Amino acid sequence: MAKRHKKSRKSQTKLQDFVIVSVVEDEDEARDREILLKNNDIPATVRQQDATITDSPGFAIMVPEEFLDEAHVVIESQDAYDDFYDFALEDEDEGGFESDLFDEEF
Repeated sequence: MAKRHKKSRKSQTKLQDFVIVSVVEDEDEARDREILLKNNDIPATVRQQDATITDSPGFAIMVPEEFLDEAHVVIESQDAYDDFYDFALEDEDEGGFESDLFDEEF
């Protein structure tokens, strides 16, 4: 039994070395970010934030401190890509610039 106690203590120490890189409200988004980071060789984990400690409940994406800067870059790059993709879809829904080409009859 003592062996098991050491193992749990070791994992707690490892988690204490993790820092929050991002907080989101949606668990699915948190899991997506965790997968994104892991796909980029960044160790990551998700922890649910306690609503009594923070103003609103959410999910913290955590990485080891030495990966913090790299994790920020990966997440920001993905967010920029998502924003661009959303913008492109909005243009397409509104007809976009290409729809004018097909409005005229030749």
